[in-house]
Amino acid sequence: MESNKSLENSPKEKVITKKVINEMIWRSLLLQASFNYERMQACGWLYSLIPTLRRVHKDEYDLSTAMKEHMEFFNTHPFLVTFIIGLVASMEESHQDRSTIRSIKVATMGPLGGIGDALFWLTLLPICSGIGASLAIQGNIAGPIIFLVLFNTIHFIAIFGLGHYGYNTGVKAIASLKEQTKNISHAASILGLTVVGGLIASYVNLKTPLVIKAGEAKIPLQTDMLDKILPNLLPLAYTFLMFYLLKKGISPVKLIIITVIIGIVGKYCWIL
Repeated sequence: MESNKSLENSPKEKVITKKVINEMIWRSLLLQASFNYERMQACGWLYSLIPTLRRVHKDEYDLSTAMKEHMEFFNTHPFLVTFIIGLVASMEESHQDRSTIRSIKVATMGPLGGIGDALFWLTLLPICSGIGASLAIQGNIAGPIIFLVLFNTIHFIAIFGLGHYGYNTGVKAIASLKEQTKNISHAASILGLTVVGGLIASYVNLKTPLVIKAGEAKIPLQTDMLDKILPNLLPLAYTFLMFYLLKKGISPVKLIIITVIIGIVGKYCWIL
């Protein structure tokens, strides 16, 4: 009880500088270094927040109490965690109520986990890897380099930008985030689908040499029928088939083996 009082009623001083925020952001890169299934990212979360806690809580008992509270279960996206770090650091500095800090942390980690997966794993990663792979397929050594540079440039801009944004706007940032979440997710989905569509048309090579004979007339199935219905119809159909099978629980390794077998048999039988 006394500890909570001292934590909540400490003098409100400006102790967090840009340097401290940057230090916490760098530390957040180790968020999952001690990942476990009891508390998930809690150890990495506390490690990231220590520079703020040490400056805010001068009393050793208060510091240990705050650290213990931040060792509770925590799990979110490792890139968007810096927004929560900045937000919580701002609240710690202004000595907000402990239960409020805990509530804000719990309320933000779930939604940001979902947003991060959609933006980074399902949109940015396929786009960057697709660009890198397209160059690598052509024998260009710049392919993997461009992938790493492009992905990590956006990664670091995001984590540093969100860390400072979370701290500077404090709790007000949550309302702004909720307003923009729908628009951001919608825009990311459109961009991701556009890029994936382009990659399918460019890099899924599936054609058939079959010719339909009608009397003396010969009609190439690929050029005179399928391409006139929709260019790259076969690659699109095969991609949708793979996606459907993935949803049914078939592993990517099995699908790769199936694709290789179909390619060999199709070529041998003059179907592909």
